[in-house]
Amino acid sequence: MAILKFQQSDLVNLEFSLEREFLSTNRAGGYMNTTITCCNTRKYHGLMVCPISDGSQERYVLLSSMDETVIQHQQSFNLALHKFPGSYEPKGHKYITAFDYTPTPSITYRVGGVVLRKELLWLHTSDRLMIKYTLLEATSPTRLRLRPFLAFRSIDTLSRANMFASGHSTPVEGGVSVTPYSDMPTLYMQVDSPNEFLPAPDWYYNFKYAKEAERGYESQEDLLTPGIFEMDIAKGQSIIVSCSLSKIETEGLTREYDEEIGRRSVKTEFKPCLQHSARQFFVRRGGKTELIAGYPWYGMRGRDALMALPGLALTQGRIDDMTAVLDLLIDERKEGLFANYPGDYSSSDTSLYFFYCMSCLESHIGRENIWNRYGSVMKEVLDAYMCDSLKRGVIVHDNGLVWADGGGRPLTWMDAVVDGKAVTERRGYQVEVNALWYKAVCYTLELAKQFGDSATVDKWGHMPERIRKSFTETFWLEEGYLADYVNEEETSRLIRPNQVMACSSSYNLLDDAQTISVLETINRYLLTPRGLRTLSPDSVDYTGFYEGDEEARNLSSHEGSIRPWLLVHYLSAKLRIYGAGYLPKAKEMLESFREDFTEYGIGTVAELYEGNPPYTPKGAISFAVNVAAVLSMIHLVERMEAGL
Repeated sequence: MAILKFQQSDLVNLEFSLEREFLSTNRAGGYMNTTITCCNTRKYHGLMVCPISDGSQERYVLLSSMDETVIQHQQSFNLALHKFPGSYEPKGHKYITAFDYTPTPSITYRVGGVVLRKELLWLHTSDRLMIKYTLLEATSPTRLRLRPFLAFRSIDTLSRANMFASGHSTPVEGGVSVTPYSDMPTLYMQVDSPNEFLPAPDWYYNFKYAKEAERGYESQEDLLTPGIFEMDIAKGQSIIVSCSLSKIETEGLTREYDEEIGRRSVKTEFKPCLQHSARQFFVRRGGKTELIAGYPWYGMRGRDALMALPGLALTQGRIDDMTAVLDLLIDERKEGLFANYPGDYSSSDTSLYFFYCMSCLESHIGRENIWNRYGSVMKEVLDAYMCDSLKRGVIVHDNGLVWADGGGRPLTWMDAVVDGKAVTERRGYQVEVNALWYKAVCYTLELAKQFGDSATVDKWGHMPERIRKSFTETFWLEEGYLADYVNEEETSRLIRPNQVMACSSSYNLLDDAQTISVLETINRYLLTPRGLRTLSPDSVDYTGFYEGDEEARNLSSHEGSIRPWLLVHYLSAKLRIYGAGYLPKAKEMLESFREDFTEYGIGTVAELYEGNPPYTPKGAISFAVNVAAVLSMIHLVERMEAGL
């Protein structure tokens, strides 16, 4: 599949190649992320990025990069590429002839008569990177020089030359170990072939990260190098370098590398690529399974996890992964509510996505198991919305609808903040929150009736009709779509995508005519090949581009940018109304994401896209809820085609 291969003409064009990034993870919180030329353009980039203690979400860039130099006839050819103020050095991209993503990211270089392939492999079982160098062609004796650059800092900071860091190296089997700071782990760099390490600790200054400059952040840092490795390499020979937080035996590196490669999935088609991307969000560390919201800078977020779990796990039959994350979220509840961020239970919607998970999980483990295992949690969530014991400003009114007033705090997924205040506050009755609330009540009641919980039936039996009646009276607009939110001062007539949640649920709040009207409005103003816009272009507040510093981006975050995850709810509603007749259009939607696989993060789906053509991808390069949505869309189409 061409989406996973890049040719020389693409790679030597820095305007093209520096916009494409690859990601590889070890399933324990560590990752490798850089551009397809191995030129770091973000402070989050690095070859070895991982937590340094169990139970911590904080990740650290340890090995920033590894520079390779080929030496023949006493001439040196540096294959690396770095951005410095005003220039790129050493311009090694001009030697790159190919980049391949599968089975593991690899780059092929040609320098005169030398052809060298570099393969980068993160182990799934430990915080360890292996780099394999193979000399494919050579007409003369060849030496390989490797210079590691170390950062040893949090992904959210930048390093500066200082007197406290130690570039001192200690000899170990096949290489050296380095501990730049006493409170940081030791990095072991070991080679499986005879080599010479030349200690030469030094700082290199002013590496510039262009993406950070674009985002309005500090963008230059200094990196520490402890010295260089040098070794002979013969035609046909492979040399493996291990970079690890523990010392290893170098004798078995080739066997270990081959075994690890043999376990990798084939990522040459659209769906397998997405499935691989989905697995990368699950992190197992310290006896817990978490779900990362997005790479490279996001950690665990409750809302994102509950929204994404069905698409990431169930479409691949990975029930244990889903239930492990659910168990963690359940254990961390407070007063019956799920946390969005650790310790933050204030959102109006996070806990309601739990019922979305339950309804999806039901088809895999059965209704009785759902009720026996999770029924008490479902009832506790409903009770929590009735009493607001945490004083978060979210409570059910007598009309049956959920009212949310965070006093300026963002309470929904539209959570961008400037100067401590929500950009899109949406105070009052929020349309998607009440659609989720209706589903939560109806689904709990349905299970309670089936399994003889008369107390729950008596307590909640009157609510569905009350909610449904109040929902229509509150949100339905004569223009033929739903208000985004309603409070005592205003009814928001802004055309936003949140209303789609009232159309996609199996518990209908709208009749078919209303649903069709809402979908036509969405189709006219919000639908794009990448998902649904967050605001109609006809609005005076619409912003079609997502750029500038953090404040500018946050101000525009929900004023027109495209969110792919909303598309699965749109497609669900369309297939429910139009059936198999909508399949050709559904396949067109999926095809647009196939085309996107080489535009930003290779083989995955970005966090958001600009609202104006050409719908440029922005934000995190790989975003859990969006990958989940595309996998769910594939699943919907396949089931419809199979007549299920």
